[in-house]
Amino acid sequence: TSVLLLFPSMSKDLSELMKEATKEVHEQAENTPFMKNFQKGQVSLHEFKLVTASLYFIYSALEEEIERNKDNPVYAPVYFPAELHRKAALEEDLKYFYGSDWRKEIPCPEATQKYVERLHYIGKYHPELLVAHAYTRYLGDLSGGQVLKKIAQKALQLPSTGEGLAFFTFDGVSNATKFKQLYRSRMNALEMDHATKKRVLEEAKKAFLLNIQVFEALQELVSKSQENGRPVQLKAELRTRNVNKSYEHGPAPGKESERTNRRHTDMMPTTPLVRWILALSFLAMTVAMGLFAM
Repeated sequence: TSVLLLFPSMSKDLSELMKEATKEVHEQAENTPFMKNFQKGQVSLHEFKLVTASLYFIYSALEEEIERNKDNPVYAPVYFPAELHRKAALEEDLKYFYGSDWRKEIPCPEATQKYVERLHYIGKYHPELLVAHAYTRYLGDLSGGQVLKKIAQKALQLPSTGEGLAFFTFDGVSNATKFKQLYRSRMNALEMDHATKKRVLEEAKKAFLLNIQVFEALQELVSKSQENGRPVQLKAELRTRNVNKSYEHGPAPGKESERTNRRHTDMMPTTPLVRWILALSFLAMTVAMGLFAM
């Protein structure tokens, strides 16, 4: 009864409550310097690769816990692996950007690891909260993420055939608007009491706050790199990437040394700095490529 008195709107559908509860943090996420720059097309390949790498770790954790709870009634109604899951798509993108040894090269910043740990924790002990993270991620990817896909393709001069953008491509969803309606209706049908509903809403806000902190950390990382005189060799890197993309199992002959040197220049200096920055502030990464207009 006390919960009802404090939150009289709890009788609303969960999807409506989620939108209302996250409105403020949603706007904050959209207005971080990193996301504002991204919307203007001011994103480097270096930044985009870092984002993609962190997304891989986050979606791997999220989808591992979804699989763990796919038969649990607190999540089963919104289990749409063929339509939504992103891990395989991110693996495809990372192979395109980093080459066949991408697993050895991608960084996992401390903030990303914190978010991964949060997902594993709730998946094991509080699976009813998984819907908050799934809603925040997947519906965002189906909404504003599609806008970001076009921006990234143009800004980074990525191939029109879609290489490097598999993350944004939902082959299992023929009509995004109708699918989101279906998803919300399934989410609204989840059985939970008012206290649980309140905890889900708090978790959704936490998911956005994790993203905000990551945007800020990434922006600071990029600024530090620029201050240190690190060049962003976007066109050269893209040319090399396009030359080698036809080689499924590694770089083109004679290019391995060049690519190795390029990757070390591109990635290695960032890892200690990332850890240093993010050790000062908890929270994590998604860099939420889809935090618009859910």
